[in-house]
Amino acid sequence: MRWPRVGWPTDQRETGKSMAIHGKLFSDHAENQATDPFVQQNKKLLKVSMAYGPVLALNGSMVAYQGNITFKNKGSGGLNKMLKSAMTGEGVDLMECAGQGELFLAHDAADIQIIYLENDSISVNGNSVLAFSASIDWDIHRIQARGGMMAGGMYNVTLRGTGYVAITTHGEPVALDVSGAPTFGDAQAVVLWTAGVTMDIKVDTGGLGSLVRGGTGELVQMAFGGQGYVLIQPSEGIATGGHKQESSGSSGIGGLFN
Repeated sequence: MRWPRVGWPTDQRETGKSMAIHGKLFSDHAENQATDPFVQQNKKLLKVSMAYGPVLALNGSMVAYQGNITFKNKGSGGLNKMLKSAMTGEGVDLMECAGQGELFLAHDAADIQIIYLENDSISVNGNSVLAFSASIDWDIHRIQARGGMMAGGMYNVTLRGTGYVAITTHGEPVALDVSGAPTFGDAQAVVLWTAGVTMDIKVDTGGLGSLVRGGTGELVQMAFGGQGYVLIQPSEGIATGGHKQESSGSSGIGGLFN
C-alpha cells in the first residue's frame, strides 16, 4: 500500500532535496526564526540568541545548540553565595553560556515564562530560575515577614537589573495583582513576586475541630500586599527552596503580567 504524502510537494524536485519522509512533523516544529535574545520555541523550550552576549543558565538545562557555544560551571556564584546557599537551602546552580549561535534550554518539560526587567527586580523561588542575561545580578535574600520566624526563616533569590529572565512553572500560571484585594498563596505554589509587593506569613489552623481531624494541609500561607504582582503556579510541586523553612508591580516587568 502506498501512503499519501501529506504536507510535502508532489514532486521532490520542487524542494531541491531528496526527502523520503512525509508529514508535518518538521514543518510544524521548525525552529522559531525570531531573533530576540530570549524566545519561546514552544511552551517548554527556550531559544536563546547568543548574539546579545553571555547568559547564565541552570546547570544541565542545555538540550541543544547550533553554532559555537561554550559552557562554564559557575556553581553557586562565588564564595558568599555558596555559603548562603549552604545555610539556607536556596540558590541556583549556574553555568555561563557564551559564544555564537542559538541555544535551547529546558528543565523537566516544565512550562517556560519570559520576563524583561528594566532596572527592576523580582523575588523568585530558586527552583524556578532557568536562565537570565549576564547583565542581571542575583543574590539570596531573607524574606522580611512578620511571621517569618514562626515559619523557621524563609529565603528567595533576587534578580535585579536590566535584561531577560526565563523561569519555569508547573503548568500555566496566574499573575495576581495584589493591589486590588488581600492576596494569599500556598507557599509551594508561589513562584515569584515583583518589586513593590510585601509578604507576610499567615498561619491558619482551621480551628480546633479541624486540628482534631488532622488539619487542612494549608497551615502556612503567604499573604501579599502593596503594589505589584504575584505569580502562582497550578501545582504544589516545588519541593525545596526559599518558600519553605530553612531546612529545606513594577513598570519594568514585561508582557507576562499584561
